Amino acid sequence: MAAFPNNTLRSFKPLSPTFNSSTVRNSVLARNSVSQVPSSTGAVSAKEKRSFPGKPEADVVVIGSGIGGLCCAGLLARYQQDVLVLESHDLPGGAAHSFDIKGFKFDSGPSLFSGFQSKGPQANPLSQVLDALGETIPCASYDSWMVYLPEGEFLSRIGPTEFYKDLEKYASANAVREWKKLLDAILPLSAAAMALPPLSIRGDLGVLSTAAARYAPSLLKSFVQMGPQGALGATKLLRPFSEIIDSLELKDPFIRNWVDLLAFLLAGVKSNGILSAEMIYMFAEWYKPGCCLEYPLHGSGAIVDGLVRGLKKFGGRISLGSHVEKIVVENGRATGVKLRSGQFIRAKKAVVSNASMWDTLNLLPKEVVPKSYLDRTKTTPQCESFMHLHLGFDAEDVRKDLGIHHIVVNDWDRGVDADQNVVLISVPSVLSPDLAPPGKHVLHAYLPGTEPFDLWKGFDRKSSAYKELKAERSEMLNSSP
Repeated sequence: MAAFPNNTLRSFKPLSPTFNSSTVRNSVLARNSVSQVPSSTGAVSAKEKRSFPGKPEADVVVIGSGIGGLCCAGLLARYQQDVLVLESHDLPGGAAHSFDIKGFKFDSGPSLFSGFQSKGPQANPLSQVLDALGETIPCASYDSWMVYLPEGEFLSRIGPTEFYKDLEKYASANAVREWKKLLDAILPLSAAAMALPPLSIRGDLGVLSTAAARYAPSLLKSFVQMGPQGALGATKLLRPFSEIIDSLELKDPFIRNWVDLLAFLLAGVKSNGILSAEMIYMFAEWYKPGCCLEYPLHGSGAIVDGLVRGLKKFGGRISLGSHVEKIVVENGRATGVKLRSGQFIRAKKAVVSNASMWDTLNLLPKEVVPKSYLDRTKTTPQCESFMHLHLGFDAEDVRKDLGIHHIVVNDWDRGVDADQNVVLISVPSVLSPDLAPPGKHVLHAYLPGTEPFDLWKGFDRKSSAYKELKAERSEMLNSSP
């Protein structure tokens, strides 16, 4: 989830969000922000350092310290490459960084995790990288979240049977039948989905080179276990999940809406925009016996800290406040980068960009960009912005069973990807009390990639018009659920 990009708002004011009938009182601080696609190349830049610390060269220079950049850099360092990560911000982590205000520690982005405690190919890909770096992330486990839907408010539990009770009460007997039909159809495919880890899942023919050779034995074994019907269905893994829904003739409105919501929570798109392998992997994790969700103790920043520790453990370096202005290309090869300060950092083997494809395009000399990449960049749609609210508040009089996650859907008919329709609320201090001072909680509420950024273009962030728009657009966050 994005934070700190082009249009970040840093004003503080008292707010009083509510959860069900319990009112959160005496808010102590709040922070609203609107963010576009995250950028590691200076959308928000720390004060530029005049002199670069350390050796101004490396085998591989990585632009941006987002999760992807840190994973790449850490693994390269693990396998004896001299790696240097350059980060424009004064904190590592990109959209997943954490920040502190007055003793409150806030997650800027992701808050829903699973698979950290698993081992082997089925583990969370981040967990696999951390394991390779010799790092572990202690987690708190939980098995439910609150949902506020047009049909009603209820505590939704993961697991193979609990959700049937919710369907029977808040949807219909037909919804129960269709949910069972869906699980019966896709769970036999889970062996193949789990044998093909998310690290290798791609929606193009490149999956053949990245996965076929390495995972052939486990895939073959899984096909044998599934039998003819399951093996035949495995051909659908790299197709949109909506095709499986349609092939099963699932028509219950609640089931289709719920599946869209799960896809949206997982990948920011509805079921017609997500690969079946990803959804089946998630179903296997969330609807198997004994399953649970996890939250990293000390916040999502603990993941970033673990990746940075692992990078440094193997000799990798990271420089914060180092804004990359351009990638230097000589004789058709990236030979380094130029910082805003004017200093040149040499890359003896490669330059890796963890910036977005649009930011990366702006870093490259125009004459070296292949037309195919330019065309793909122009035709690839950007997601809308995120509207964030970060809040610290008194825990007194707050219900004891508050729970970490609260998901609000205002109107199914508008679609889960409609603006101001779905609100995600996380109170991670419920599971990790050290994120807030004693007797306090931290809250992160946001509109997940559905805030139209065009509304914010051209505003002076110090103007009264900007503040009025911020108050207007964030009102639903202040009052949800």
